[in-house]
Amino acid sequence: MFEPVTYSKNMEKKYEQLCQQAEALLADEKDQVANLANIAALLNQFLDRTNWVGFYLYKEGELVLGPFQGLPACIRIPIGQGVCGTAAETRETQVVENVHEFPGHIACDAASQSEVVVPIVIDGELFGVLDIDSPDIGRFTEEEGKWLKAFVERIAPYIRG
Repeated sequence: MFEPVTYSKNMEKKYEQLCQQAEALLADEKDQVANLANIAALLNQFLDRTNWVGFYLYKEGELVLGPFQGLPACIRIPIGQGVCGTAAETRETQVVENVHEFPGHIACDAASQSEVVVPIVIDGELFGVLDIDSPDIGRFTEEEGKWLKAFVERIAPYIRG
């Protein structure tokens, strides 16, 4: 049974606790959808001031909606378009202070004001992206983007399917 914990105020310790929880959730399960769903739920519980947490998976040359927590979302995103498509194309984490200033931003939820998107690359191949939105401008920092990237790298072996 999953039990939430009180996370450390220290960013490094906080993300280490998150990684340990994720690995405990994923260790004995091989189903990709189940694992992605649990990670979306875990991140939704872990992160404050967010309104959407989930995955877009790379399929047949585009990003397709995967497991998530939040309001219904855009189903398909072309590579190179919006924040998610840009992260997928560049394979670089995108930390966007104000999504309305991002060229070509795709508005799936009108409440979203800032966003962080981390590409998921497994064995050199694009698997998809982790997408997190917030209703607050400037919610995500570059430092948090780096921690989320490290988190994604750590869970990648468990989600390849």
